[in-house]
Amino acid sequence: MCVLVTLLTATGVAILELVREQTGTAGFFVGLGLALLPVPPLMAAFRWLGRAAPGPWRQLLFCFGWGACTAALIAILANSFATEWMAAASTDPSAADQLGSVAIAPVVEESAKAAALLLVFVFRRRQFTGAVDGLVLAGFTATGFAFTENILYLGNAFEEDLAKGTGALDSVTAATFFVRVVLSPFAHPLFTVLTGLGFGAAALTARRTRRTGLPLLGLALAMGAHALWNGSSHFGEYGFYVVYGCVMVPAFGLLLWLAVRIRRHRLRAVAAELSVYAAAGWLSPAEVPALASMPARSLARALARRTGGRPAARAVSRYAADAAALALLRRHARRTGPARRDPDFAERERELLHRLWLRRATAAPALARAAVLEDLLPPRYVPPAGSPARAFVPAARRPELSASSA
Repeated sequence: MCVLVTLLTATGVAILELVREQTGTAGFFVGLGLALLPVPPLMAAFRWLGRAAPGPWRQLLFCFGWGACTAALIAILANSFATEWMAAASTDPSAADQLGSVAIAPVVEESAKAAALLLVFVFRRRQFTGAVDGLVLAGFTATGFAFTENILYLGNAFEEDLAKGTGALDSVTAATFFVRVVLSPFAHPLFTVLTGLGFGAAALTARRTRRTGLPLLGLALAMGAHALWNGSSHFGEYGFYVVYGCVMVPAFGLLLWLAVRIRRHRLRAVAAELSVYAAAGWLSPAEVPALASMPARSLARALARRTGGRPAARAVSRYAADAAALALLRRHARRTGPARRDPDFAERERELLHRLWLRRATAAPALARAAVLEDLLPPRYVPPAGSPARAFVPAARRPELSASSA
């Protein structure tokens, strides 16, 4: 962990200084301010997609930092070296620039961004429970990368405006801002999400060939989409608009639909798997529908905050996150079967159950009450005496979980 923090810090300082040298101090700060604008909405959108089973914030911030610092530094240095080398070897510098943007930049940039996903996939495998995790991590990584790249482009555009003394109508800065921040802030996330989906699919399979092949397939698709986007300006006067309208927008809509569908499927899986733990006595029946409903979770946090303040609300959030992680862990173990099951499954299951038990006294009453208020329970459901839907009384018996052998 210390090594990664040191690496991100060092590359962050280096990339900031490199960008400042290329844009000038004034251009750097103008670019920084404008490039910040799309970051919060993009991060919020990707966080929303992963809320069904949220990962830790430090992991998301690592991916953002990797994209903004390490991947951006690798891309700038490698792209500059490759372009200069091709320009020196070619008699047409413009052709070298075009080839670099279409053939070199997509490979370098997507590989640099994919490295963050690979690190999480290898060293934090528990956090990869499906396609949504890959999508969210890829989105944060690409958002960080686009942030640094936008500083460079916007800063250079501002310096060009200063040098030429252009007015507002002819402003290169305004045109660059419109294209990169208003029109296509989702471009880099769209590319890298393809790689993330590959890693997410690989996390659900036990076959080695698929665990290797699926991420590589996603990376290849990301590189191809990136190359098409970079090459659109060379396809004629209207090439950019054709690629944007006929490829990028439909692809973005398709991935958005897929992400929402996967999110709903994940919530249904949470309900199905947690019902087994409810039957074993670890959860009350009223908690299960609340844990599988995002509005009910939000309401439960609000109810807990009224009675116990922010600590109680955080307890509900962590309880819901651990319950979702437990459900997805069991789903993965059930799908892979006993022969290919993760050897740490039982230990991880016990760990999550223990964490649920520690927070149950705070979280269970709020979740059960939220299920009642959201009308998620069967019409004739009557909470049993002592259940959280009435008043939580800790269970005297903690049954051994039969799901461990499921």
